[in-house]
Amino acid sequence: QVQLVESGGGLVQAGSSLRLSCAASGRTFSNTAMGWFRQGPGKEREFVATISWSGEITLYADSVKGRFTISRDNAKNTVYLQMNSLKPEDTAVYYCAARRVGFTATTSIGYDYWGQGTQVTVSS
Repeated sequence: QVQLVESGGGLVQAGSSLRLSCAASGRTFSNTAMGWFRQGPGKEREFVATISWSGEITLYADSVKGRFTISRDNAKNTVYLQMNSLKPEDTAVYYCAARRVGFTATTSIGYDYWGQGTQVTVSS
């Protein structure tokens, strides 16, 4: 089992930055690929970013490419999502997710463990 706890969400103005954190416990964190997903009001959950177990491979949704950066610190069992140049359309609940394997995935069905989510609201 893996327990995931997100933090760092909040209310910011457009153009601002936020850094989300996801602390993992349980299963060996360094062997797992991690991802971030989000669900906006009235929308389905969508892929944001993913990172391989080593951190060497990262993938992003087109909507966040160039603005968001996913990273991980295996010594701290933590994955991060640095979000810059935030837009109102980035408003969503952001979820951290973990896989049982070390390679990345861009669909939610590929993830086995989920956090409770953290709210990000971007005002115009």
